[in-house]
Amino acid sequence: MDFTNMLDKVQELLLTYGLNILFAILIFIFGRITVKIIIKWLRSFFNKRKFDATLSSFVLNLIYIILLVFVIIAALGQLGVQTTSLVAILGAAGLAIGLALQGSLANFASGVLLIVLHPFKLGDYIEGGGASGSVMEIGMFTTTLNTPDNKVVTIPNTQIMGGAITNYSKMKQRRLDLVIGVGYDDDLKKVEKVLTSILEKEERVLKEPTYTIGVMELGDSSVNFAVRPWVNGSDYWPTKFDLLKEIKIQFDAKGISIPYPQQDVHLHQEEKK
Repeated sequence: MDFTNMLDKVQELLLTYGLNILFAILIFIFGRITVKIIIKWLRSFFNKRKFDATLSSFVLNLIYIILLVFVIIAALGQLGVQTTSLVAILGAAGLAIGLALQGSLANFASGVLLIVLHPFKLGDYIEGGGASGSVMEIGMFTTTLNTPDNKVVTIPNTQIMGGAITNYSKMKQRRLDLVIGVGYDDDLKKVEKVLTSILEKEERVLKEPTYTIGVMELGDSSVNFAVRPWVNGSDYWPTKFDLLKEIKIQFDAKGISIPYPQQDVHLHQEEKK
């Protein structure tokens, strides 16, 4: 085949497929620009409606991928590719990948549920998935916690959604549950009066809801009082530490005993015959 025949063939191919290729490229370029405009508008819409940042980011990424796939299929259709067969192949490939990545897809689905149901948000102190800490990140596959001793724990979302989730930051107020044991020989009315005085003087203890003081149990070696004041969530641990310290100081000053478990050992010596 000489050069002239080759040139004729090239011209024939360009005339036959050139316009289709050109239109396919234009469909892809303008389609991608249109998709970006739509995503930009949706992002502005979500920001004005004050949607959750994690949820809006996930939704926008998902919409972008879906729209871009439609643009690519439209461009391939312009080239004469059988898009029906292509969609079937993509569906089969997606099924195979889904079966191979069942665990990851389960974590992904759990991540979507965490974002939609919103049992906690960034910064909340939670207990779930066998760990507890402040929420650092809510990802599509994992949730990251920062423990009180500054460890970073990454938990699969399926473990978070598969069990109970305790959110300690959801409510503004929390109740302290203290159990204070005193001796059986101590004056219970005096004990209650001292405990009441301590709670009344503590500024972080809330007036409403009011605190509760009462005998909870007659234990083996002590009479156990339930002391239950309400505090703001941010004051929970400092108030607990200070109250326990003050109770010990006041009990010592007032002569109230705090019993602790003891064992009496009796030695019997047998005389040799």
